[in-house]
Amino acid sequence: MSQILIERRGDVRHVTVANHAKLNTLGSPLLEELARAFDVEGDIRAVVLTGEGDRAFIGGADIKEMGAVTTPAGGEAFIRRVHGACAAIRACRVPVIARIQGWCLGAGLEIAAACDLRVSATAGRFGMPEVRVGIPSVVEAALLPGLIGWGKTRRLLLLAETIAADEMERWGFLERVVPLEGLDGAVEEWIALIREAGPVAIANQKALIREWEDLPMSQAINAGIAAFAKSFETKEPNEMMGHFLSRKR
Repeated sequence: MSQILIERRGDVRHVTVANHAKLNTLGSPLLEELARAFDVEGDIRAVVLTGEGDRAFIGGADIKEMGAVTTPAGGEAFIRRVHGACAAIRACRVPVIARIQGWCLGAGLEIAAACDLRVSATAGRFGMPEVRVGIPSVVEAALLPGLIGWGKTRRLLLLAETIAADEMERWGFLERVVPLEGLDGAVEEWIALIREAGPVAIANQKALIREWEDLPMSQAINAGIAAFAKSFETKEPNEMMGHFLSRKR
């Protein structure tokens, strides 16, 4: 039975890591299956990623599997699967929202960092404990300086502290923190706003943001000019601007 559950609710795909008994930790089969869950087609407007139950979003990678690794090649093979899941989220053509409850640790925090938007319940707890088990935090932990700055990244990775949701919001990692009972409502508010935007524009904007992360400022601006011009390859800008102007009249 699959431990990555995929459900379509209207124009939104919901992806759930269903390994509740083990805090939704991820071994190799789950990582590979998770990566496939973000290949979306058709009229899907967003993907919501969460964990089963209220105890954890994703409690990290499977320590038992990692503990059985005995060679550098084995270590590289495993961590590339973690990266593969993160890369699939970043490459997904629609926004991916992390719906976080409970523990969000290690590979789970890297996966959350790869998402476009993050909302957490107040009980969310975050950490990168890898150095405590003899390995560095890698792959999409490289996104953290852009989200929270170098100093807080060092604190998170070198001290392996557990940080509460409200502090992670102040750091800039989380866009919003709400009580557990308000988590689904907060996600729906964001989805409603995404629906108001042009689907092609959203896809182009997400792709452009990813480009910006890797480009110097002058190249990032030029990439934006190219993306703006490309948007007029479809009728979406003229149709949506025409609708806006007709409403004003």
